[in-house]
Amino acid sequence: MAEKVLKYLYDIKFAIDEIDSFFENRPKRFEDYAVDILLKRGIERNLEIIGEAMNRILRENPEINIANAKRIVGLRNQIIHGYDSVSDENIWGVVIRHLPQLKEEINNLIG
Repeated sequence: MAEKVLKYLYDIKFAIDEIDSFFENRPKRFEDYAVDILLKRGIERNLEIIGEAMNRILRENPEINIANAKRIVGLRNQIIHGYDSVSDENIWGVVIRHLPQLKEEINNLIG
């Protein structure tokens, strides 16, 4: 695997780990997320990093085997450019349903 791609995979891993760290001392509850602006912005920033790293990976290796890679880039674009249309429910769904799968895929690729 190219060194650049590996670096971007680690960027994604670290961003996911940081999101997970936000919940080390509290349960993952949408109700808490919805009212905590710092938590929301921290998660959104890490999703931006994940999306940008994925975009760079796809430029280097468009054949990489990561499910929903293009949708991840699309989410990044929505957060950055369509910030006023990002819903709490959408972001929360990504955190709960999609990040665990992405984390597993990234860990498998890193080895």
